[in-house]
Amino acid sequence: MDPTAQSPIGFIGLGVMGEAMCRNLARKSGRTVIGFDRSPAPLERLDAHGVRTAGGPDEVAERCAVVFLCLPSGVHVDAVCRGPDGLLACMRPGATVVDFGTSPVGLTRELAAAFAAKGVRYADAPIARTRQAAETGTLSITVGADAETFEAVRPLLACCGSDITHCGPVGNGQIVKILNNMVLIETVVALSEALAVARRSGLDGAVLFEALSKGSADSFALRNHGMKAVLPGTFPEQAFSTAYALKDLGYALNLADEAGLPLDGARLAERLLERAAEQGYRDLYWPVVSRVIGTAG
Repeated sequence: MDPTAQSPIGFIGLGVMGEAMCRNLARKSGRTVIGFDRSPAPLERLDAHGVRTAGGPDEVAERCAVVFLCLPSGVHVDAVCRGPDGLLACMRPGATVVDFGTSPVGLTRELAAAFAAKGVRYADAPIARTRQAAETGTLSITVGADAETFEAVRPLLACCGSDITHCGPVGNGQIVKILNNMVLIETVVALSEALAVARRSGLDGAVLFEALSKGSADSFALRNHGMKAVLPGTFPEQAFSTAYALKDLGYALNLADEAGLPLDGARLAERLLERAAEQGYRDLYWPVVSRVIGTAG
């Protein structure tokens, strides 16, 4: 039996998605969960679910055999792992780090190699779907890891996700997630263009989207981002922002550059997101890009 199977689980990064995922781990895993975030508010809420509070990443690393990260970007992941008193300096051989966030593929593989040199396993397991999916534990998780590591962490991943895909070695989970977001963003751009044309042509946008949902243009993007955000013009803060969408699309375009591919569609989406940021929408839910398209011309 794996001697770490009943040891505490660490969770660093308790934002919109991370708090709900940490809560599900505490409810479903049967193990002690130790959390850390710079903001005390989510830790105060999670205390009611038995999550214990750590004083910093170093304490999480010292107390836990598995540490999950759910951070805003690769920059944050790098800082938590390689910064002073970070995970690399503090984790014990035989432990495992799992990155739930979307991070650059190159960084992911660099960190995996650095941890491997210290006898620590590493997996990238970026999450997809909505805030509600994080609440209900029905996220989609794409995993990059060797087979042994994947099998070891899969029961814990199942506390947070209903669809868990092993995509191959370290870095491959990030590739799938990054390309997922690229396709999603380009699809929302297409939906926004269709809505803008429909409205200027005298067609009710609700009629358009309802009809599209019954035909070959139906998609998750239409039913969620299109109908729930673009159509009503609802773009709250404290959601996946324009800045975050630009970050992830930038990761995709970096991969494209490395592959020698221009990706004209993704470049157009990037320019539109940049315009949205310039017009003051940087912190709003990213389908706000539709405002840029709807007011053009």
